[in-house]
Formats: sequence, structure tokens, C-alpha cells
Amino acid sequence: MFFSPRSVVGLSKDRLARRMVAEHIAPMALLLVVAMLMAGSVRAQQASVLDSDKQTIELLVRRIDQLEARIAQLESGKSPASGATATAAASPPAEPARAAQEPPTEPSEPQRADLSKTLLNIRGFGDITFHRDTAKGEHFDPGIGTLTGNTTSFSLGQLDMFVTSDISDRFKFLSEIVFEAGLDNSFGVDVERYLLQYSPSDYFNVSVGRYHTAIGYYNTAYHHSTWLQTTTGRPFLFAFEDSGGILPIHNVGVSATGLIPSGGLGLHYVAEVGNGRSSSSPNVEAVQNRVDENSGKSFNLALYVRPSAVRGLQAGFSVYHDHLTPIGLPNISENIFAVHAIFIRPSFEWLNETLLVRHALNGTSRVFETPGFYTQLSKRFGSYRPYFRYQYVNASDVEPVFPQVGLMHGPSFGLRYDPSESVTLKLQYDYTDLRHQTPINGVATQLGFTF
Repeated sequence: MFFSPRSVVGLSKDRLARRMVAEHIAPMALLLVVAMLMAGSVRAQQASVLDSDKQTIELLVRRIDQLEARIAQLESGKSPASGATATAAASPPAEPARAAQEPPTEPSEPQRADLSKTLLNIRGFGDITFHRDTAKGEHFDPGIGTLTGNTTSFSLGQLDMFVTSDISDRFKFLSEIVFEAGLDNSFGVDVERYLLQYSPSDYFNVSVGRYHTAIGYYNTAYHHSTWLQTTTGRPFLFAFEDSGGILPIHNVGVSATGLIPSGGLGLHYVAEVGNGRSSSSPNVEAVQNRVDENSGKSFNLALYVRPSAVRGLQAGFSVYHDHLTPIGLPNISENIFAVHAIFIRPSFEWLNETLLVRHALNGTSRVFETPGFYTQLSKRFGSYRPYFRYQYVNASDVEPVFPQVGLMHGPSFGLRYDPSESVTLKLQYDYTDLRHQTPINGVATQLGFTF
């Protein structure tokens, strides 16, 4: 507010002062009083907020103390009673900490209680095949490596559940549980491998249970998963027992493996003792899982080298012996001699194996020898791997253990395509020449996968 000259004319100094106080100073004082009142209110609100924050912090601190006490109790291996939480909440913060440091009053077994060390690890494999050949009746189909009929069919392959568990640093469990459909289209379940393994060092590892016999190379390199194999099926020589195979692919007993000190030569050994194969009847399960038909045991000894100077090379031999007791025939002495040389790199594969199965009828001069071999080559070009395999097996028509095999030989050509790390697609053509029969032409397309 401004005073005009006329408004102050005729006023005394006292009146003029009182008027200025009334019109200017008084309003300013009123504003000052209002500001002081507002500041007091703000300080009161701030004090209230600080009090609330202080209470929240105190609650959080008490909660942290309770959680630390709980963790200390769990780490000590003790299981607190139902009222432990309430007691810890009511105790001073230092009390639970001191209690956790005291030794437990009851003995604890943390190693046995830690179930994380024995959890099962499961890996699955499967395949679906579409195949057709020109054979008549039931026969061994090289395209899928198993017995089959003579119709064009979609076939569900083995559903392989590979199960392992690290029981401890040195003890491990391994098994393969396979679901498989037979020629009658019904599914069966087989425990193909079932092993407790003890591995104290690189020089000695022992497995007890059901294992794949270490005859040659293929049988221990490729188990029950076509996804692992380059081709759609196994070679004649290593077909499974229930698919017309000539070898004791599985055995039940003890297998020891390890490294022999040999410098850069990389010498390894395998020594196995087991029940061997059943021979009393073709209708009996070939793998003697529970009862051996005789008291004699089979044994197998294998030696192989993996020289460090030639990466991917392995060469070796194995000698297998068993005593068979077929019904209606003299006892049979069985000897299997196998030699292999393989060379595998990520983009190249060359497998070569040859073996001789010798059956001698005790008390007679009759001896049956069955030779066989295969060679397999493949080369990878990106996601594509073309391959070639030639195989041969020649058994006598009156062979006492596997008379149904006879002579089989011929080439296979194929292409494997891997669209991903877990899926593969294969196309394979087989030509098989047989003794006393018309040669067989067959083709198979297989989708394999792992999960």
C-alpha cells in the first residue's frame, strides 16, 4: 500500500506512526504468527514420521535377529520344536546367537540327511522309424537293427530312460530302463543296465550288476539309444540278444576297468566275470539276471590303447570264454575273439571290427566257427553326415547256439541330418545278401531325439 501526499497532510507524527503500524506492521506480525504455527505443525508431523520409522526399523531388526537364529539352528542339524519361533522372538537378539553356537544335545547325521547328493538324474532317448523291405516273414532288418515283419510300418523304437545318481564321491549308480514294443505290438519293460560303481582312481574302477559286455568296441560305446549312433541300427555283430544277435551283449556280474601306466600309449584294461548267456532253450531269457543255468562263470579280458599322439585313435582286442549247457546237446565251450581299430574326430568317423565266435562240443571233435566283421565310414558337412557301412557274418546252418543266423552280408548307405542338438533325422538304404534266400532291399527313415 502507498500513501499519497494528500492522505498524510494534516496528520501529526503520532497519528501518522499509529496509522503506519495499523496498516503495515500489524499484517506483517499476523503473517509471522501464522508462519510460526505452520512450522510447529510441520515439526510435529516430522516427529510423528520419525517415531513411526523408528518403530519399523526396530521391528525389522528384531525380525533379522529371529531369522539369523533360525538359520543357525538349521545349520547345527537340530530341528526346533513348534514353539521355537515364538521363544526366539521373545528373547534378546544375543540369546539365539549364543544358543546356535552350543553343540547339539542329540547326535546328528548331516551327510545322511543331505538328500541332494543322492537325487536321481534322468536323461531320455527315443526314436520313431518308418521302414520297408522286400523280405518275407520274420527276419532281422538291418535298417533298424532288430527283428521285424515284412510290411511297411511305422515303428516305435526303444524309449530309453538313462538314470544316474552320485551317491558319494566314489560311489555312483547307473541304469538304463527301456520300454520297447515287440512283434506282438505290446510293450515290455527291460532293465538293460543296473550298476553300482566304485571309482577310487583312474587305475581301478569296479561295477557290480548288469552291464554291457566289453567285447570289441561298439557294445560299450553305443548303448540303447539310436540317437547316439550314426546309423539307424546296430551292426549284425552287435544286435541285441532278443533281436537275433550272436553275442552275449549283456551280462550280470562284476566288471573292472582302469588305466595301466604306459605313458603316452594310453593303455587300458577291462576284466569281467559274470553268469554268461543262457543256452538251455531258445525260449528262455538270454540274459541270466537271477539264476545261472550252471555253476561255471564267464570271463572276459580286454586291452586297448588310446595314444595321445593320435587323437581319436583306439585299437584293442578282447577274449571271452564261457561254458554252455544246452538241453539235448553236449556241453559247449564258447570262446569269442574280437579285434577293433577305430578313428573318431568330430567331423570324421571310421570304425573297424572283426571277431570270431568258436563253439566246441565237449567230448566230440565238432567245432563251429562264426567269423564276422564290419567297417563304417562317415564325414560331417555342417548339419549333414553321409555314411557307408559294409558288414558280414557267416554262421553254419547247424550252428548249435544261433542256427537262425546263417550268412548275411551287404552294404548300407545313409544320411544323417541334425536340425538341432537334440533331434536327428536319418535316411538309410540296405542291401543284404543271404544264403539260400533272395537278397533283401530295405529303406528306413528314422527320427531320433533326446530329452
